Amino acid sequence: MPEDGGTVDFIVTGAGSAGCVVAARLSESGRYSVLLLEAGPRDRNPWIHVPMGFAKLFSNPRLNWMFESEPVAALENRTMYQPRGKVLGGTSSINGMIYIRGNPADYDGWRQKGCAGWAWDDVLPYFRKSEDQARGEDALHGVNGPLRVSDQPREWELANRVIAAGVEAGLPQNADFNGPAQEGIGYYQTNTKASRRWSAATAYLRPARHRRNLVVRTGVHVVRLLFEGGRAVGVEYQSKHGRAVARARAEVIVSGGAFGSPQLLQLSGLGPAGHLQDRGIPVVADMPGVGANLQDHFQNQAVFRCTRPITLNDVAHSPLRKILAGVQYATLRSGVLAGHGLYVGAFARSDPRLDHPDLQINMSAGSTLARTRAGLQTHPFPAFTLTVVHLRPDGRGSVRLRSADPFEAPEIRFDYLKTEYDVRAMIAGMRLVRHIAAQFALASYVAGEVWPGEKMVTDADLLADLRQRAHSNLHSVGTCRMGWGADTVVDPRLRVHGVDRLRIVDASIMPDIVAGNTNAPAIMIGEKAADMILQDVQSAA
Repeated sequence: MPEDGGTVDFIVTGAGSAGCVVAARLSESGRYSVLLLEAGPRDRNPWIHVPMGFAKLFSNPRLNWMFESEPVAALENRTMYQPRGKVLGGTSSINGMIYIRGNPADYDGWRQKGCAGWAWDDVLPYFRKSEDQARGEDALHGVNGPLRVSDQPREWELANRVIAAGVEAGLPQNADFNGPAQEGIGYYQTNTKASRRWSAATAYLRPARHRRNLVVRTGVHVVRLLFEGGRAVGVEYQSKHGRAVARARAEVIVSGGAFGSPQLLQLSGLGPAGHLQDRGIPVVADMPGVGANLQDHFQNQAVFRCTRPITLNDVAHSPLRKILAGVQYATLRSGVLAGHGLYVGAFARSDPRLDHPDLQINMSAGSTLARTRAGLQTHPFPAFTLTVVHLRPDGRGSVRLRSADPFEAPEIRFDYLKTEYDVRAMIAGMRLVRHIAAQFALASYVAGEVWPGEKMVTDADLLADLRQRAHSNLHSVGTCRMGWGADTVVDPRLRVHGVDRLRIVDASIMPDIVAGNTNAPAIMIGEKAADMILQDVQSAA
């Protein structure tokens, strides 16, 4: 018999980017009691807070779910490693910290699909509310919000050369991808402060940790939602002390992310009826949209050998330079550890006829030989990377249960390179980064192309390379789609269709993936959801 875990007003399952926001905002007034449940530990590992430390977290099973997808037929049956944060802050505690909101047209597109209240003009106030912009306040940016947005700690020689080469290649220089226009090339801003990671846990939970009405429990794995009379009333969870049940007077809020949220709903009987029956799970509601609509950005890397020992590879393969980097960071909060290596970005169109960018380019001052569950391995020579990311893929995958065991990882199926457009866009992107690397600004820095390699010339060559090397950009969203109709899961107020007092608040609610990194949008979703929840609870009182 599960123990009594207590009764509160709100239960939030998952302390990721959106979950931290919701728990902090719902407890802010002191009027409501909130229980936040997180399967992972507190964010005390020192590498979490060092910007370059994310490489140390890529395959740490204590802080990372380390999911693996099913084989992808279009990619020669390769599986896609999926690191996801299992710690306070969720993936915002282990990611690359790039601050990108997406394109305003993304959110206007949500509104056009029936998601009232989610157009760009509706969500911009929540981006501004969350933001503490180092450059100051303007019509598009906020200050004094919880989430610090900072410039790079300093300019980097190779990064400056890449920007110059991008401009030579025809891209406009852009100092703010979250400003009036997204297209162009320039330095990224990051979620850091004083050369420290500024995760959702740091931004939202740290100021709230002394509130008596907010209880944060870590090492707690929620195994199912509890229902009575068509409404959610609580959760059952497992901790080191055994099974327990917590109950919610007002609402249960699921914030497990694109993999965790549909998994928990399906374990609880909400999902495709046939699938649940096959797994021996009693059906509470037949909801075919739960776990469908999985979207992710797709990426491939062009690696260039560098003529000078100024790359991250040179530090990674030199014990002395690693020691010096550690001393420099510990004493001055400067050097390579103060940055995250992904200095420069660009947004471009794969076809000039497109209205908005559908490609993102990431410049890394190093190169990765392999990125697997075993970790990140760099090339043993100076090199840098220009990564092509397809922002608007047609492919849609799914998240399903392997079994009724809540501790077994879900079955993740991607559908990359689904259409001719998906293929064309990636090939156009690879040709673009080669064009950038061939410019005069980089001529004295490029010793040759490592990947795909100078012999890969034709479209057929580049497609073969995509199938052999390209991989997930780790931006999965969409598996509890917002909207109306049988293929959706939540309404525009993020209430689960047909179930009272249950909401989903995370990136899984996105109808379509945004054109850019997904952490800032997840935080915006948390901010907007918290406002809606408080409005609804107060109006019902």
